[in-house]
Amino acid sequence: MVMQDNSLWSRRGFLGMGVGVLGAAGLAACGGDSESPSTVQPEVPKELLDAAASVKGSSMGMLSQKLYSTAANAALDSSIKKFADATGTKIENSLVQADAGDVVAKIDAEVKGGVARDLAFMTDSRFIAQFHALGDLEDVTDTVEALTAKYGEPCAEAKNFCVFDGKWYAIPYHFIGIGSFLRKDWMQDKGIAPKDVYTWEEVRDLSLAISDPGKRRFGWGMTVNRSGDGNGLIEALINSYGGAIASNDGTKVTFDSPETVQAVTFLGDIYTNPKYRPMLPPGVASWTDTSNNENWLAGILGYTRNSFSVYADSKTKKNPVYANTHVFSDCIGPATDKSLLLGQSQGFVVFKGAKNAALAKLLAQYLVSAPALVGVAKEAPGLAMPAWEKVWDADPFFTGGDPAFPMLRTMSQQPLPLETKNGLAFPQKASAGQQAVVGAYVLTDMMQQVVQGTAPAQAVTAAHAKMVQIFAQQGLPQ
Repeated sequence: MVMQDNSLWSRRGFLGMGVGVLGAAGLAACGGDSESPSTVQPEVPKELLDAAASVKGSSMGMLSQKLYSTAANAALDSSIKKFADATGTKIENSLVQADAGDVVAKIDAEVKGGVARDLAFMTDSRFIAQFHALGDLEDVTDTVEALTAKYGEPCAEAKNFCVFDGKWYAIPYHFIGIGSFLRKDWMQDKGIAPKDVYTWEEVRDLSLAISDPGKRRFGWGMTVNRSGDGNGLIEALINSYGGAIASNDGTKVTFDSPETVQAVTFLGDIYTNPKYRPMLPPGVASWTDTSNNENWLAGILGYTRNSFSVYADSKTKKNPVYANTHVFSDCIGPATDKSLLLGQSQGFVVFKGAKNAALAKLLAQYLVSAPALVGVAKEAPGLAMPAWEKVWDADPFFTGGDPAFPMLRTMSQQPLPLETKNGLAFPQKASAGQQAVVGAYVLTDMMQQVVQGTAPAQAVTAAHAKMVQIFAQQGLPQ
């Protein structure tokens, strides 16, 4: 299937009335080597069909945050097509690449220009606060309350990132597993037994111990180059040392602290100290977001941390790396006794001025359900898991489809906040300033300075000053 791509959007034609047999086959072909997800057609519940009767014959536009697995994207298309066919509506679904950098500005311009899609799903901890601060989102509390009555509580972290002033501005869609991955066969070769909890220092030393450049084994599979993975590594490590971009209420930049400097010093040493050179894969300094996935799947990395996309890919494509993967939560630091890993979730948002908000909300209620989600989850195991308590128990795949799933369910439902020894509480209040700082790659640019020889304390101070400017631009003057 040929896709037109104008940098940000990949347009995918109309799903629903008029898509025809060829359209469905074309969408299935996007899935590549997987069994066609369009052969599984989940039923649309009668209550949603009844509610959609008043919008029969209408149309809407949707944006889908691009999943790493093309087969998962095709499975989502299949569920949307089923809903559109069953309700007699037209739904145009388009892909958005969330790591394009300017995604918020582009969508905001569409909303302000009155040409935005009706519905989209975006990662809650990365985008929702920014869209809310811009006034781009409709209140969807009514839909969340209806889903809570039907499916129990949504995942814990969503209650922080999707709620503002007591109202929901995003509908939890699916939980995104995030984890850390080690090659247990390489560890076995060195007589090292896997554990469930590691400090950052232990994983650094373990990565060096299992490295063997002559065998193309490189232990440390993480970059600090501009990328979502680079951002995630740096912020997680700083948080575990007791540092943070902002105060717990999300309003004040608190970055320049002894704890942050200590964390940045530790991380910078990995990329500059000759001692650790054997564990750094070739080209790691210029990696982008897919690089650690590709190198992990190629079998040359000993450790990486990522969303479960990399794990999902190894499983669905029967890569031998899958059987040799030890999964654990994030590392702990000097300020933590347990991992601060929250996971994330995709949240459905209805954009301000949506022309068909009623249909958009009904589609969202369908897509969170087990019949609609399971096809996506099977193509992206661990990456697209239930966001709702009772959906976890609604299909045997979610409870028993993989040994890693119980860890992800625990993560999604754990009591929050998670606190550090020095009073930080995660998740912190959703902050447009913090999300904009991460989106502007202030953290990765700071680490690049350190790698090039800038003293960590100096680099941290300079990054803090940039953050102050960005917070002010987001309406949070310091």
